[in-house]
Amino acid sequence: MAETESGVERRSADIILRGGTVVTMNPTRDVLAPGAVVIQGRDIVAVDSVEAIDAAYEETSVIDCGGHIVMPGLVNAHTHLPMALLRGLADDLRLDVWLYGYILPVEREFVNPEFCFLGTQLACAEMLRGGVTCFADMYYHEEEVAWAAVQAGMRGICGETVMTLPTPNAASYEDALRYCADFVEHWQGHELIVAAPAPHSLYLSPPEILRETTELARQYDVPQLIHISETADEVDECLATTAMRPVRWLEEQGLFESRVLAAHCVHVNSEEIRLLAEYDVGVSHNPTSNLKLASGIAPVAEMLERGVRLGVGTDGSASNNDLDMFEEMRLAALLPKVVRHSPVVVPADEALAMATILGARALHMDHLIGSLEPGKRADIIVVGNNGLHSVPHYDTTGRNVYSQLVYTAKSADVRDVLVNGRMVVRDGHVLTVDAHALTAQAQELAARINRFFVAHERSVLDKLVAIGGLQQHETFEVQAKGVVPDRAAFERGLQSPQVRITSRSSRDQYDTYFMFADPNQGRLRYREDNVMDDAGVVHPIYNLTLTGPAREAEYANSVVLSRSRYTAPADRSLRFYREYFQPVEEHEIIKHRERYHIRYKGVDFAVNLDRIQQPPQEQLFAEVKSRTWSRADAVRKAELIAEIFEILGSQPEDMLRHEYVDLFIER
Repeated sequence: MAETESGVERRSADIILRGGTVVTMNPTRDVLAPGAVVIQGRDIVAVDSVEAIDAAYEETSVIDCGGHIVMPGLVNAHTHLPMALLRGLADDLRLDVWLYGYILPVEREFVNPEFCFLGTQLACAEMLRGGVTCFADMYYHEEEVAWAAVQAGMRGICGETVMTLPTPNAASYEDALRYCADFVEHWQGHELIVAAPAPHSLYLSPPEILRETTELARQYDVPQLIHISETADEVDECLATTAMRPVRWLEEQGLFESRVLAAHCVHVNSEEIRLLAEYDVGVSHNPTSNLKLASGIAPVAEMLERGVRLGVGTDGSASNNDLDMFEEMRLAALLPKVVRHSPVVVPADEALAMATILGARALHMDHLIGSLEPGKRADIIVVGNNGLHSVPHYDTTGRNVYSQLVYTAKSADVRDVLVNGRMVVRDGHVLTVDAHALTAQAQELAARINRFFVAHERSVLDKLVAIGGLQQHETFEVQAKGVVPDRAAFERGLQSPQVRITSRSSRDQYDTYFMFADPNQGRLRYREDNVMDDAGVVHPIYNLTLTGPAREAEYANSVVLSRSRYTAPADRSLRFYREYFQPVEEHEIIKHRERYHIRYKGVDFAVNLDRIQQPPQEQLFAEVKSRTWSRADAVRKAELIAEIFEILGSQPEDMLRHEYVDLFIER
């Protein structure tokens, strides 16, 4: 300690941020102009006027902040940091097409520990340069995310994703849970990192997963991270399967017995907002991502009015496409004004709070960070306030500084950043990460991803494989179609002693054919097959079939051996497949089909009696087909099919050489 002229001893400090406008975000939202912040070790020890700090502390280690704003570091309440490496990969797509059609296939191919470490380093450098000192992340290989963040000097909650689908670091959810438990235990008590379980969402995390992650979170006293009600479709599906809205259903599963950080909450109603507040659920509002993916606009004003722990986040760079929290703050203030048709809702100071103290509350970390108060960690940023876009300055309401920060400030205005009392950005330069080396490594990886992506886009078959569920073996089918000149004769033929019917079904089939510019890609058929059982109950079956452009062989009586047929369950909407495969033409065939499985001369065949309803046809048509495994077998079955058509009353001149879509659709 040193003694002043008055005899009062002055204390020493590691760092004093002096002379700027200090925006504390403390409970009374004090603003000190000019003010000073004193840092000792990792902590803030004093926040006061310049005069008071000068009188109490030695003038060593002073950083002049004149003409700048000193404020708490920004809290990015939801992101996927390694996805910084996927920035700009696939844009202007719906969420389901973007995720299942492009992001997941690329992740399966490229995401590994090295990918996650590099991507997190890149993301941390970007965030630090933009004034973010703390984040909440959900991804895979979170051990690597944590190490990269520590190396960059950032504070974060690292959520290891757990879900039913295989992930890049877990073949099953049991493996994911084991990895997650080890990860959480290993990082217990770390100064910067909180390791946490992250069940992905209610649609990818069934009750057994949620029970396990909740128990894990409670055991280690850590939060758990989850996506909730990001899209209207998610809510509709939850209502259809559980008769409850997502927040209510998650309450029933006991999720809120732990501390929860929920991302998005775009489509929550008033009752759900009440529950979020009642259970102290943290919520991350992600305006840019929600707008870009057209997910909707969260009811931010109502959540704030109800006392929800509401922060703001960027989401991942693959859906944003940056990690700029100044941009998110601005949108967080503007969007509710449009929704409420009122310019006074979510004023600038509330938007800033969502990125600082309320964000810290959402992460359940407001006892440590989010405001400039003695005893809290020194996570602080210094923001320039003299750029062309920032002047002039006014002080007409006492709130002008909040408007400057939310409506005019840019991430590039950040000059200095401290995390846990350590200077990690000085004069706009990140001190902890080699940005030049990072960008070179990222671009090298991007070139590999680009080659994979382009090849994936060129092949309909590769795209079909990428979305999963494909039966990748080729099927060979010998088949023939023909006009049915006399239905009575057809039915008599089925009763012939030579024919034994083993089963029968009735169905309506809605076929949509996708045609592509390159005929060598074949054609893709999306089928909704509504099968009626004996009790008259309809059971819909959805599938995709990719048929190659060429016929393997053609025999007498227009019997065809077709090759290169690949099938997959169609577990997504027709709209999804249309937007994902982007056909140049699309044609629809609707038919009512009576299907008979028969045995003829010891061989199994399917016989279909079809009435084409769209485009409408007066005639009835028959199709006879059977699977085959060799050319010799196909020749024999072709002969038998010709005999079956004769039994059913069709003559050679009644036979058809083309598929229905080729016969009835004008091009």
